[in-house]
Amino acid sequence: MIEALRDWAERYRSRGKYTPVGVAFHWIMAAVVLYQLFTGWMMQRNLVGAEKLEAYADHSQIGLTLLLFGALRLAWRLMVPGPINDADEPGWRSDTAHAIHAAFYALFVIVPLSGWIMWSAIQPARPLYLAALIPVPAMPFHTLSVEWQYRLLDIAEDVHVIGIVALTLLVPAHAAAAIKHHFWDRDDVFEGMLPEVPDDFGHPSGARYSPREQPSRSRPDAD
Repeated sequence: MIEALRDWAERYRSRGKYTPVGVAFHWIMAAVVLYQLFTGWMMQRNLVGAEKLEAYADHSQIGLTLLLFGALRLAWRLMVPGPINDADEPGWRSDTAHAIHAAFYALFVIVPLSGWIMWSAIQPARPLYLAALIPVPAMPFHTLSVEWQYRLLDIAEDVHVIGIVALTLLVPAHAAAAIKHHFWDRDDVFEGMLPEVPDDFGHPSGARYSPREQPSRSRPDAD
């Protein structure tokens, strides 16, 4: 099955493009991350009470969905490598891009997980719902002492804030790099993450990508 998926993906990869599945993962998760950053900032303005608690619950449930998407996206990328494009030229720029992508994957785990810990450390912890349908029980922190519950809450909150700051810096940096590739470098990197469109709506000067010798499929290319 994996070989069949890779054969199908080669139709896109050989042209420097991500598969429709990879494109969907990228843009859906980008929208969710931006929504979470915005709502997380807005709900800090709510007064303590039932409304704020419900806002935290909604925020945490969407965070769990982001955690699931991150896991599925990583699994997909391990099965189906991304394309080789102009961003893969050897050098510090390519190394930096891959490091940023790895940081995104790590944050897709760290930020939602720390939020789940925060939610579970506040007693009595209610279950959350994945995609508003599947109940996800709180972590079993109710068996711990009150002191340890507060300690976990403080640690998780610090980790969550650090993760949010990192995402707040990385998201515009990632967007700026994509814009630079498209309008300044005039290469194929940004086009590779766009859905298929007619040639008339492509790169202003046409995609410059030409297939190179491709590495082994086992290479864990980062998206």
